[in-house]
Amino acid sequence: MYIAPAIHRDEWLKLKLDDDRSTDWNRAIEVFLARIQSRYLEPIDLLISADEKRTPIERRYGFSIMAINCILVETLQSFREGLIDTEGKSKDMFKRFLPKREGFREHFQDETQAEEFYKKFRCGILHQAEIMGPWLVWSVGSLKGQEADGTPYINRTKFYELLKDEVTRYCDELRNLDNSELRKNFRTKMDFIARKTEKA
Repeated sequence: MYIAPAIHRDEWLKLKLDDDRSTDWNRAIEVFLARIQSRYLEPIDLLISADEKRTPIERRYGFSIMAINCILVETLQSFREGLIDTEGKSKDMFKRFLPKREGFREHFQDETQAEEFYKKFRCGILHQAEIMGPWLVWSVGSLKGQEADGTPYINRTKFYELLKDEVTRYCDELRNLDNSELRKNFRTKMDFIARKTEKA
């Protein structure tokens, strides 16, 4: 079974990651990035590229882009915490991610704002197939804002750009030998993914 494009789980399981100075850590981060790129970043890039051929009012892929954005938030936080199962933990993960991660925290300044996003967007999209409340998904303007009539919106492209920055930042943190706890959590998550495929 493959855990990323052209990367078999056996390759991951053979990596020597007990030694923080092992050069295999570079490959481990490459495997993670390949997985994130293929599952999240590349699909969003394609959707945005296709949508940008239209005028802002004609764009149609914001809903799908935000759905992937929400899944990626939960994915990144689960790696940070080393969680192999996020059932019943999703709300708290958004509350720990949005107010604390660089770039997002200026727009989601506390857990209340993060929880509102979680309910309106993550739960609305994934459980009800719609965004809850009066919120709009937009492709221009600031990350969060209001229309002239007061209707609030989220800029799906700005949100995604911050997530891409966060992926890069997370990989840089993993390369830092001092981040032993972060590396331990990362390994817990990736080991689970690789070993889970043994039963598939």
